[in-house]
Amino acid sequence: MSDNNGDFGSFLSGFLVGGLVGGVVALLLAPQSGEDTRVLIKDKSVELRDKTVSSLEEAYARAEQAAVDARARADELAKEAQLRAEELRQRGQVVLEEQRAKLEKAVTKPPEEPEAKEEKPKTAKKKTTKKD
Repeated sequence: MSDNNGDFGSFLSGFLVGGLVGGVVALLLAPQSGEDTRVLIKDKSVELRDKTVSSLEEAYARAEQAAVDARARADELAKEAQLRAEELRQRGQVVLEEQRAKLEKAVTKPPEEPEAKEEKPKTAKKKTTKKD
């Protein structure tokens, strides 16, 4: 967007300078008396100044409106981001509570006793050792 503003400013400057130079050249080359030419130059310069002022006022008004729109959009986006952050915080809180409940349930749950296996009595085997 800043490139467009720079391009517009360059165009406007070139347009104004070109118009001024063209007007002065046309007046100087016109077959009129010096007094008539000076009056005509004065009138044209006043007219050009008025056009420039009105163009600048219009550009300033558009820039102000764009700034107001940008601020409104930024505020809207900030509110939306805040709402989403709050949603995520609430979801995180729910997940945290669920995990806490599972953990407490696992911790407070009595340990399962292994099933009693029937043990066979062990008979001691005698080891024979060879002595040399």
